[in-house]
Amino acid sequence: MLMGPLTGFSFIGSVRTYSEISAGVGEALSPLTGVWAPTFSACELAAVFLLPFVAIRMVGGDRESGALKLELQQSLSTASMIAAKTLVLLLGWLIAMLPPISAMLLWRSYGGSVYPPELMTLILGHILNAGLTIGLAAAMASLAEHHATAAILTLSVTVGTWVISLLDWGRAAEYTPAAMVAQFQHGLIRLDVICVVVVLIVLGLGLAAIWMRLGVAVRRRIYESIALAALVAVASFGCSLLRPSWDASEGRRNSLPEPDERVLRQIHGLTIEVHLASEDPRRVDLENRALSKLRRAMPDVRVTYIAATSTGLFEQASAGYGEIWYELGGRRTMSRATTAEAVLESIYAVAQATPPAESEESIFRGHPLAAQPRGAALVFYALWPCVFLACGILIRRSLK
Repeated sequence: MLMGPLTGFSFIGSVRTYSEISAGVGEALSPLTGVWAPTFSACELAAVFLLPFVAIRMVGGDRESGALKLELQQSLSTASMIAAKTLVLLLGWLIAMLPPISAMLLWRSYGGSVYPPELMTLILGHILNAGLTIGLAAAMASLAEHHATAAILTLSVTVGTWVISLLDWGRAAEYTPAAMVAQFQHGLIRLDVICVVVVLIVLGLGLAAIWMRLGVAVRRRIYESIALAALVAVASFGCSLLRPSWDASEGRRNSLPEPDERVLRQIHGLTIEVHLASEDPRRVDLENRALSKLRRAMPDVRVTYIAATSTGLFEQASAGYGEIWYELGGRRTMSRATTAEAVLESIYAVAQATPPAESEESIFRGHPLAAQPRGAALVFYALWPCVFLACGILIRRSLK
């Protein structure tokens, strides 16, 4: 019921903003970041603040009511029980995602463009995020004696991932739910992220299956939990070394131009030394606009950041601060520009490579659309809540 109004608020606001920008800019507008990412943010909110309570109730409800003791007397294993509950929760989550998915039909009725690969990538990201939430909530529901305690523990872990993401703790920050969803919102599919997320989901569900065996000694369950966590840690480290990735966005916003990538794949041994502090806006701009794309085209490139402080506020007058050095085969060149074009120019200069000819066909022109969200308020604020309320009443009556 709540997913309808949440989706409606996000969708209506994003369509209006997209329309205003289309009237002023007119080019390079992508529905993925302009409409779909904000619309599906309702799923992100629901996965954090609504889905955990549903999962905790489903997994921990039998334990509090005493029904779990009867279930354990049957031939069904706890792993099978957790798997069944997880499938039901995922099915419920797919049903709850119908409102944001249905926004596609409204967007098409306004004349908007839909690129299926990037939309499916976005949906995949939110399904994986829901899986993480279910795994975490299931583990906490099995460990805690009461629903309230499980909810507090789940929220604590969630807040902890936010802290890791905000403080940018190296590679660990890339696998937090917020960072993971953000990558899918930009149309980027990374094999290492998918594998790490799946491994973490298995950890949560595995812990839930272990601690649901009430007849097994606590010490044994602790040893099994430690062994599972160690195995998951090793598997996660191995998964983090995977490098394949795919850019599913229509405008290739996560990649350099294809002609440049073909030339860059032939260059090996490049080293980049960046003299910028971690909180310097120029470093953020360099990383997001150039280096993150460069790593996908040149997996063996080595980037080193050098700074004496985190803010760089008192390093501005220091000699060499702000310089970006490129080194290859004993040759070095320096630049201070942080744009992707400047980075490519410096790489071609130090590699003594010929830049590819620019092609107008490879430039993404975008899909500007000046339209108003007609009928969206009626659909999301009235129709969806009433439909789900009616379904809920019919289901409850059928179970009596």
